[in-house]
Amino acid sequence: MEKYCLECGEHLRGRVDKKYCTDFCRNAYNNRLNCNINNYVRNVNFILKKNRRILESMMLSKNPKVPKAMLIELGFNFQYFTHREILGKGTIFNYCYDLGYQHSEKEIVLLVKRHEDIFKKYEFLSAAEPTENYYLKNKDL
Repeated sequence: MEKYCLECGEHLRGRVDKKYCTDFCRNAYNNRLNCNINNYVRNVNFILKKNRRILESMMLSKNPKVPKAMLIELGFNFQYFTHREILGKGTIFNYCYDLGYQHSEKEIVLLVKRHEDIFKKYEFLSAAEPTENYYLKNKDL
């Protein structure tokens, strides 16, 4: 039984289990198969990195409270974040890698950096007990 390259259709010579005529065809075939998955991951990572850059630029102002409208104007997408911390009394922080935010007052966002800094910087959270947080329980991870 004659076999043909899965990418270009050229007749294969050599090993019986050979699927591609060249490395180029093998790479092209696999790239074509994985392009949708890779594009999705690439797009999500782009959004997460952009969100983090925006949070980082806002933190340079040294003001931990920022209007939500300002973040949206800069292109921040509140639907994408890497993880969430839920502290006692239902306080929720969403993070883009190491930088996070909390929706505090009306249309105001409180910016934070990593969970260790929450307890150092903001006294109103110092007595908070983590309820559903794997990251706080496993700080060495």
